[in-house]
This record gives sequence, C-alpha cells and structure tokens, in this order.
Amino acid sequence: MKRVAVMTSGGDAPGMNAALRAVVRTGLANDVEVYGIRQAYTGLLNGDMSLLTSREVSGILQRGGTILQTARNEEMKTPLGQRKALRRLEENNIEGVVVIGGDGSLRGAMALQKLGIPVIGVPGSIDNDIWGTDTSIGVDTALNTILDALDRLRDTATSHNRGFIIEVMGRNCGYLALMSAILGGAEVVITPEQAPTMEEVVKQLEDAYVRGKSHAIAVIAEGAPYKTHDLMQYLEAHNVSFEMRLTILGHIQRGGNPTAFDRLLATRMGTAALERLIAGENGVMVALQGRKMASVPLEEVTTQIREIGDDYFRMAHILSR
Repeated sequence: MKRVAVMTSGGDAPGMNAALRAVVRTGLANDVEVYGIRQAYTGLLNGDMSLLTSREVSGILQRGGTILQTARNEEMKTPLGQRKALRRLEENNIEGVVVIGGDGSLRGAMALQKLGIPVIGVPGSIDNDIWGTDTSIGVDTALNTILDALDRLRDTATSHNRGFIIEVMGRNCGYLALMSAILGGAEVVITPEQAPTMEEVVKQLEDAYVRGKSHAIAVIAEGAPYKTHDLMQYLEAHNVSFEMRLTILGHIQRGGNPTAFDRLLATRMGTAALERLIAGENGVMVALQGRKMASVPLEEVTTQIREIGDDYFRMAHILSR
C-alpha cells in the first residue's frame, strides 16, 4: 500500500488535528503517501483531495478544529453517491482510507469497505456515543470545557442566590451531562437515558433550598425528553425558590485546544489506524479498551448502542443530595 487518504467527518472534535498529524507522520515513516480529503464526504464526492506532507501537519498538534474541515453529506447515504465516491478514489489511485468521525461517518466508512476499499475508522465525537471504545477523541476536552463553564456559573449563582439550568451537548447520549453533573456538583441532571419529570425537577430544586443551599445547578442534555426552554417556563410558572437563569453552552464545547489526554489518545489512534491499514486490516475501528488499542468491526460499531452504566446514574443521585 503506497497511497491512502484521510478525512475528518461529522461534528468536529478537539484532537482531530492531532490524529491527522499522526496518520501523516506514520505514513512518512512507512513510505506511504497520505492524501487529505477536504470537507469529508462532500470533498470526496467532488474529488477535493491533496497530498499532505510533514509541513502541512506541522504545528497542528495543539490546535482545535480540523485543518481538513468537515461536513455532513446526504448524498453519501445513497448507492449512487457511494459509487461516485468509489470512482473518485479510483481516479486518484487511493488504496485505503482512514475516516475520523462519529457514528454517521463510520457508517460511510463501512459503505466504502463494502465497495472494496480498505478502511479503518477512528472514533471522533465529543458525545462519547460510539460503541466499542472506552472514549472518543474530543470527549475529555469537551468535558473540561463544560466544567470550566459550570464552575464559573456556580460562582455567580452563589453570589446572587440563583439557580442555573445549563444545557450541554448530547443528542442521543447523556455522557457529557451526567459526568459534568457528577464532577461539577450539580443538584439535578437530565439525560436522554434517565430524566426526572419536570415536577420532580421542581421538587429536587426545592429540596436543595430547604437543605440550606444558596444556589443550585441543573445540567440537561440537548437530547433530553423535554426542551430546555419548556423546563425553564415550567420552573418559572411554579415559582421555585431560586431565581432561575438559563445558559446554553452550544458549540463552545467543540472548540479549544485539546487536553493532554485527547492529544495522546488522538496520536495513539491515528498511528494505530494507519499501521493497521498498511498491515492489511480492513473494516474496523481502532478503539481504546482499557490501556490497549483494539480493533472493533465497523459492522458492530454501527449497529450497537453505547450505554452508560447505571452505577454512574446512582452516583449522581447520591452526590446531588
């Protein structure tokens, strides 16, 4: 194998650049040319790719975002789009592809593999919703960003006897909400997997007030069963004892320099991905399992649902009292 391509796809995650750097430099060490596909599957369908050299990836280890940019693409979900992608790869003599991204991106990788292109997936998603790996690139950085915001909001909440509802990312997986609630000392946590009713949220906030709390924090995932603004209106209508405020963290969770953990994780995953592609592995995702870098079939990754252990929910309930 002498010529491969790499892309970053789906939502950006801090550490993607570190993974790109590792892929390119591993290629250089093995006499393999690495082509970067701009804007993920959109760029692939348009044939937008170019050779990445050591110069292109110099100085990107510590940078958030992705130098290749990223995009979501509906055409790639169709048989016609997939055949077009195959044609673009063949036109550029690409012998294998490394796809860095979330579950949708990995489904696209599996489609390429079924068309005969060797592929290796790398999990990159701040939601930590990818099955088969302990964590994904960007999760640690996003969690630290949330905790920094939560700590700052607690400072002002304490000063004004206020309560804050803080919305964090997590469309289908409440990992960020749950972990930030535990590590940030929140009184309430609301996730897609487990959510108190709005009436129960009122009770939890009032219980905190009765216990002498001067402030309260409720963390809600964007994919919770009810909308954040609806919860805010409900709390206002029921005159909770805290003066409530709402903060939606939004896309700030995706940006920023990756933490040391994410830089190391991305470097390990990027290196392993290209080494395994060169060695002949195909149709798998590199995954952190314990301390080891495992290979998990994409067929399993894209059909299984990652679950959060009940022990974490139990811990959050105990510590919020």
